[in-house]
Amino acid sequence: MSKKKSFVLRLDPDMYAAIERWAADEFRSTNGQIEWILNRAMKEAGRITKTRSEVRREKTKEKE
Repeated sequence: MSKKKSFVLRLDPDMYAAIERWAADEFRSTNGQIEWILNRAMKEAGRITKTRSEVRREKTKEKE
């Protein structure tokens, strides 16, 4: 697994609560939900072409 950069993120308490609820609905951790939101936003903005999960799926298919 690749290393991840740790940092402090300050959020409005209401926003954090909303992300927690959304994460629970999606069966993700709050941190995982924030990563998912950021990945989706970056992909839609054209800042990245593939998410990490898409890259992993491609590598798995190559091994088959």
